[in-house]
Amino acid sequence: MLLLYFLYRCLGDRGYWRTLPQRLGFPPRSFRQTGPGAIWLHAVSVGEITGCVEFLRRLRAEFPNSRLFVSTSTLAGRATAENMLRGLADGIFYAPVDYVCMVRRVLRMLKPSVVVIAETEIWPNLLRETKRTGAAIAIVNGRISDRAISRYRKLAWFFRAVLPAADAILAQSEEMRERFVELGAPAGRVSASGNFKYDFEPRTADADSPARKLIARTGPEKIWIAASTMPPDEDDAVIAAFRELAGSRPKLMLILAPRKPAAFDEAAAKLASAGVRHLRRRNLQDGDTLELPGALLLDSIGELSGLFSVADVVFIGGTLVDRGGHNILEPALFAKPIAMGPHMENFRAIAADFLAAFACVEIPNAAGLAGAIGKLLDSPEAAREMGRRAYACAQAKRGASERAAAAVRELYDSRLPHFRHALPMEALAWPLSRAWMQGARSRHANDLRKQRRIGVPVISVGNLSMGGTGKTPCVLRVAELLKSRGKSPGILTRGYGRVSPDKILALAPGASWPAERTGDEPQIFLRSGVAPVGIGADRYEAGMQLRRKFHVDMLVLDDGFQHLRLARDLDIVLIDALDPLGGGGVFPLGRLREPFSAIARADIVVITRARFSDLAPAIEHAVRQSNPHAPMFRATLEPREWVNSRDGACHPIAEPPFRRAGAFCGLGNPQSFRRTLERLGVAPACWFEFDDHHRYRAHEFRRLEHHFVEQDADAMVTTEKDAINLHDDARASLPVYYLRVSMAIEREEEFLDAICG
Repeated sequence: MLLLYFLYRCLGDRGYWRTLPQRLGFPPRSFRQTGPGAIWLHAVSVGEITGCVEFLRRLRAEFPNSRLFVSTSTLAGRATAENMLRGLADGIFYAPVDYVCMVRRVLRMLKPSVVVIAETEIWPNLLRETKRTGAAIAIVNGRISDRAISRYRKLAWFFRAVLPAADAILAQSEEMRERFVELGAPAGRVSASGNFKYDFEPRTADADSPARKLIARTGPEKIWIAASTMPPDEDDAVIAAFRELAGSRPKLMLILAPRKPAAFDEAAAKLASAGVRHLRRRNLQDGDTLELPGALLLDSIGELSGLFSVADVVFIGGTLVDRGGHNILEPALFAKPIAMGPHMENFRAIAADFLAAFACVEIPNAAGLAGAIGKLLDSPEAAREMGRRAYACAQAKRGASERAAAAVRELYDSRLPHFRHALPMEALAWPLSRAWMQGARSRHANDLRKQRRIGVPVISVGNLSMGGTGKTPCVLRVAELLKSRGKSPGILTRGYGRVSPDKILALAPGASWPAERTGDEPQIFLRSGVAPVGIGADRYEAGMQLRRKFHVDMLVLDDGFQHLRLARDLDIVLIDALDPLGGGGVFPLGRLREPFSAIARADIVVITRARFSDLAPAIEHAVRQSNPHAPMFRATLEPREWVNSRDGACHPIAEPPFRRAGAFCGLGNPQSFRRTLERLGVAPACWFEFDDHHRYRAHEFRRLEHHFVEQDADAMVTTEKDAINLHDDARASLPVYYLRVSMAIEREEEFLDAICG
């Protein structure tokens, strides 16, 4: 049945074909996220999109580091979103059909921490599958109309099973709140928070818009806007009223804005049939003028609200026919006098407030339209007073968007969702993951039995996931801080990927050794000159050699949280704010070495890359479930300088020595490097990612350079670790610069006190 429906829609509108991949759960690949933290807002069509603009502005300000995705269901809604949400939403797409597989696919791609539903889009699989990930669900600007409530009551059994999945429901009014509770929503989660439509921010259409230019050239004395009319009856009523009014008002201009794009051609035909001179917005050319009295058919999406500023009177469509009415708040916030019909069921509370304040005029039927509009046109002072009252009514109830954004923040800070793989991968990887955990438990128990002490305090810097949390800069910073307290620290590291006949190396600060004999990360330790470095799989023996050769009195153990054979006095555990759950599971379901609950063994927790993410409070909340006592700190990687990998020349971070660069890296979490470049204002000509600790061969490097040259790059940029991993024969005509970084830890003195005990 669904396929037949899609076929019918596609035959009626060829443009519908292009929407099918997204409706079947395939958003653009660029939407894919590496970790949780996004916010997904679903707003079904034009009215919901328009109402949520200010709410999205609040979310953008509240979550500057999180991606905001907006889904819609209609072609007109998508066009409106593209026009009105530019700069607010990071991605706009068609919502998936409410099938489990399609919803899961979108959730795995977007990885939202909160799914927000505007008004009343209650899809059971969307709510259920979101809940299974651990993400929060909020229904904002919630409403159940007079027309819908009788039908919904008949389906109360359905809503009682679905609505409890919502963590928060922010209804437009107390009456709406009671309706949600009646249908099965938990009363404690439902609040009357106000109507988003009151928060509309009036923005006048740009002076260079074709419609504004036409008005300026035509010079009408009076402008009447008929907004969001519903075919066929309302267009007929508006055109008939205009013809009646135009007989005595030769300088009158009508702006007719049908609600649905499908009605544009029909409205044009009606204007022509009635003999009304008119122009269509989509056909406007520079220099066009409209002979008055005449009409502009606004057959465009997203322009209407900006044109309310030029109106002398506004008629709200959908009110002369039994369609529930449309929003009167937009023209009210421009202080315009408003006329409407008797059918405002969808906005009953708003209409009642306006009528009680004499802030609008109600027309009993189509026959009264010309008289009501004519009276407002001919009584400018009375019209201005009505507009002032309308503005006061609209202003009195603003703030719903701010309250909703605060509710989303509260939910966001309490959730750290995880996202399951597709079922085939889940079924194959789950038993392997359990086997990995069992093996890890056995290894840990064995290591604890054989644990040895070196004789000086050992501070371990480790993590729960496989690479990508910033351990190397953290180890260096800990060593620097210990030196600032008069200590003589040494650094212990395994030397991942090294090839050397020496099982153990104990090297002085700044020692020059080939990277293949030490490994890439030990090279960074050595080049820093901060402390002597012990390298080897047997960290105990490496530590003993450092004691004998360099008389160190403290040791910093790199990547040591799972290396239990060496006794330590303090465990510092790093969590990457960009991917706190390491892909969502224990290997091979994700990149976790052991379950997140192992954070209970940590003495100090450091959330790295905190500046790139809004998830730090949610991570702290998750840590506290397993570890109530460990102090927590936030850290970020601060770029220090650009370094030429060929000659070591350094350049200030604010003065990059290139015009346009191609970027590449091999990190556990490459997004950290990408985000750093973005913050520095460096937009890579192209971007390549490799596996962590990748060794770049000469032929591979030449291919990279070829790609960058094709994209008009004059340099290549990478990380310090990747620069170390360049093959000795990797010579390029383009210069290669790496970004030298250091770790900055918030409340650093408190952190140092904690590690020094």
